[in-house]
Amino acid sequence: SAWQALASLCRNRGGAAGVQLPNHWATEFFLAGLCLELQQDEDGLARLQELYTQFPNSTHVVMQSAVAHYNLRNFDDAQALFVDLQSHDEFRIDGMDIFSNILYVKECFAELSSLAHHTSKTEKYRPETCCIIGNYYSLKGQHEKAVMYFRRALKLNRNYLSAWTLMGHEFVEMKNPAAAIDAYRRAVDINPRDYRAWYGLGQAYELIMMPYYALYYFRRATQLRPHDARMWCAMGQCYENEQLGMEDAAIQCYKRAVSNDDREGIALHKLAKLHERQNKPDGAAYYYALNLERIDADQATGSDALAALAFLAQYYRDKGQLQLAEQFCNRLLDYGGPQRDRAAALLREVHSLQQHAR
Repeated sequence: SAWQALASLCRNRGGAAGVQLPNHWATEFFLAGLCLELQQDEDGLARLQELYTQFPNSTHVVMQSAVAHYNLRNFDDAQALFVDLQSHDEFRIDGMDIFSNILYVKECFAELSSLAHHTSKTEKYRPETCCIIGNYYSLKGQHEKAVMYFRRALKLNRNYLSAWTLMGHEFVEMKNPAAAIDAYRRAVDINPRDYRAWYGLGQAYELIMMPYYALYYFRRATQLRPHDARMWCAMGQCYENEQLGMEDAAIQCYKRAVSNDDREGIALHKLAKLHERQNKPDGAAYYYALNLERIDADQATGSDALAALAFLAQYYRDKGQLQLAEQFCNRLLDYGGPQRDRAAALLREVHSLQQHAR
């Protein structure tokens, strides 16, 4: 408990450096835990891997490593560690709510249902169990039932952080921003380092069209998670709001998102659109091309690919690079709808220009 109290006083790792800590294995556990608390997950994971060599049978080290992978969004690695943890400690409840979050994000219905049944049989009256069951109902789209179980978790432990945050998410899904704001505020009161609650507050204030408030909360989330592309994308979208109209600031946020491995590709598409809106075709073409590379690598399709192909076809036609324009038009012909007709018309125009050039 003394180590935990000390961790709560350290706002950064420099705070721990100012304390004379004993040369003891417990110090290494403390520093690894502090890294996770401060969202410095890669450093924490490195320390935990070192501890694992000394304590190969420690379930605590395995669970903390799984949490670090979860925070880094390495969901497959985190899931594998939790499955390994269950095989060694079948009736474990501690930390299993985080496992349920991973199964929720991956939409593993069967595994989450199995976990909910197992924990309910093992120890029904634990807040972790209630949160797992709440996640299960949330994944099924039964948000009212999910809220009921999160409330049950809070009856068992009023300061249970995950329950407040997850209940806030449910209220956002139910389009009840006032209740969501209250839940998220309770979460940040318990732990001001919980970036998910700050991010949730930003989303809730966006719902009620208060972008200045939303921006403040998104900024708090980015301070806690400066390497998380989702936080920068949220800030960028906030700056784009009609009430703010700060497109240059939005561009800077989206650039930060791209530099921090924006897996969803939201930032690249937004950057292309913003440059197109600002009448900067070269910049728009650059970001559309990058986004198209990402889409091709992921073997994905959708409106983003259509927008990129349509813009690049027109851009290279205007630039006189007719061969490239033809390539993008031919790719557009594979899609249906109005884009196909537009591509066919543009392709005829490109062929006409090619004949004149000869």
